[in-house]
Amino acid sequence: MNITRRAFVRLSGLSIAGICLSSSKIMRDSSQYVEKDIGIYVSSNIKDIDSTFKRINDLGFRSCELYTSSYGIEMASPLQEAMKKYGIEVIALFTLGPGKTNWDFYAGQENIGLVSREFRRARIDALIQLSELAKLCNIKMIETHVGYIPENPNDSNYKETVVALKEVVTHCAENDQVFLYHAGQETPTTLLRTIEDVGLENQGIGMDTANLIMYDRGHPVHALNIYGKYIKLVNCKDGLYPTDSRNLGKEVQIGEGQVNFPIFINKLKNIGYNGPVIIEREASRGKQWENDITQSRQFLQVLF
Repeated sequence: MNITRRAFVRLSGLSIAGICLSSSKIMRDSSQYVEKDIGIYVSSNIKDIDSTFKRINDLGFRSCELYTSSYGIEMASPLQEAMKKYGIEVIALFTLGPGKTNWDFYAGQENIGLVSREFRRARIDALIQLSELAKLCNIKMIETHVGYIPENPNDSNYKETVVALKEVVTHCAENDQVFLYHAGQETPTTLLRTIEDVGLENQGIGMDTANLIMYDRGHPVHALNIYGKYIKLVNCKDGLYPTDSRNLGKEVQIGEGQVNFPIFINKLKNIGYNGPVIIEREASRGKQWENDITQSRQFLQVLF
């Protein structure tokens, strides 16, 4: 197993953090050791779905989370064909729906997710369409950014967002699906409150490990204490806290940011999580993206 020097240095410091990797975990007989199936986060629309799945296959992944802006039922046939052709399991479908989104602390407060009054109805409809697409393709989870959920439960927009969520989550329940909150734009306590106020059993969290840091909403290790039992999917991504008041923190290669994956993963396993793990790398492109993904998988397989 090839691991980058920087990743090796970070792993070598585990004992300082009070966590020891068992040598038997790394060096046990290959006939007894089964590596964690780690998937990949990809984006595709209807016209390039085959090439996207070929790329997943060429990188050696057998599962993915798929972001798509092609969420109508016309996407069903090409998606089914690609899944069958390449033998790739789609763990979850993700969409933002229509309308502008700004990834910052200003305009983003108003236009991201179901919190946005301007785009709310259109995005509810998009998520319902996504649920129908998932049903046709036998995909059991759909996911979205709900947005900057107001921390004040007395805020009228908080109450409106809960009503919107109930409509979407109810539709997912009718299709035997779990609705995932892509966490991080809200504090862990606010997300827990939202889940409780929506009050339906088919809710879960897509735990983006970097977002709490990049949005300065907390830390993923501590968040596990608050809503760990709701986590149904983990998006492994790394990042840095913001350094100014307007812009999000920077996404960086897994193992080079402030997530502290050894501690996070150890705690994640201690609370009993054994669900899907997805590598998410958004800040690189082309060959560099492929290299980053490969290094991330090597880094994570040591820890899992």
